[in-house]
Amino acid sequence: MIRTAHLLLRRARPTDLEPLHAVLSHPGAMRYWSHPAHDDITQSLGYLQGLMEDRPDSFDLVIEHQGRCIGKAGMWRAPDFGYILHPDHWGKGLAFEALSAILPELARHRPHLPKLTAEIDPRNLASGRLLEKLGFTHLRTEEKNFLYGGREWCDSAYYERDLP
Repeated sequence: MIRTAHLLLRRARPTDLEPLHAVLSHPGAMRYWSHPAHDDITQSLGYLQGLMEDRPDSFDLVIEHQGRCIGKAGMWRAPDFGYILHPDHWGKGLAFEALSAILPELARHRPHLPKLTAEIDPRNLASGRLLEKLGFTHLRTEEKNFLYGGREWCDSAYYERDLP
């Protein structure tokens, strides 16, 4: 568990299902994610169960703000780093606050891991700026290498960062 000025970053728990589903079913939040918005809460339940698993290649935490889950952040599978917030909380500096707190903890809990990687849709300009602000370097962009929702070919931008 990590406390910041405005957030609590913690392991996922069953009571996070409804608020997490609010994030994962939101078309805006999921537009640049690895798959479209969840249509059914059972999809979000499967995702939550994965977050609750204790896996050695993972360090993924729920982002809680004012007592409610508003997203998640961390390393979902070494060395892949990612995050998602409900759009109601975009533009307030909360993602930066969460990720800035997670990075040193991740380095402490996974000392064998030299680097983190992140993959984003390059149209997600805010996410690219956030990664760069956190010390990630843009390595390359590949065109039309990702089929989103089985119907739209999208580009991918790849980032990397040394762990402290």
